[in-house]
Amino acid sequence: MTKLIYFFILSILFLTNSCGIYKYSDTRKNPVNANERVQKNIEEGRGFRLGSIGKKGGDFMFASSNPMWRATMQKLSFAPLGVVDYGGGIIITDWFSEEGSKEELKIAVRFLTNDIRSDAIKVIIHKKKCLEFNNCKISSIENNTNQKIKFAILKKAAELEKQDLIKTKEKNKDYKIPGKKF
Repeated sequence: MTKLIYFFILSILFLTNSCGIYKYSDTRKNPVNANERVQKNIEEGRGFRLGSIGKKGGDFMFASSNPMWRATMQKLSFAPLGVVDYGGGIIITDWFSEEGSKEELKIAVRFLTNDIRSDAIKVIIHKKKCLEFNNCKISSIENNTNQKIKFAILKKAAELEKQDLIKTKEKNKDYKIPGKKF
């Protein structure tokens, strides 16, 4: 039994030394500062980095930074909002109408992508017409109002994105906006 234990210990020592788990390090050749050592290892292709060294911004698409989302919220501000789900990519208003009308409308905007382009959102309008208290008929509206709302949102989103890019350029004088000239 003791021979077997000695065999495993010698095997582990042999493997750790030959596989490179233990590596002799000369302090004269390696930086003492941890950040410099990490940078050197990354330059040599060893290890990996989860964060970034220095101040660099990330590409975050939160509701407050997404021009499509902000434009939709601004354009639908006239109606009470029922469902606002950034994670699910949908905004749905509550039923609303003009005073004294028996017809109510509900607008749903579905986000298909964060890009500002014509196929990025889908606008769905529902109409509810009530003859009596419990006798209501709900139907989907397919007319140019859907397209008008959609293009108003896209236009506002393009304006917001342009404003954001100008603010970023002013904030960071060295920042180059790819493909944009102002």
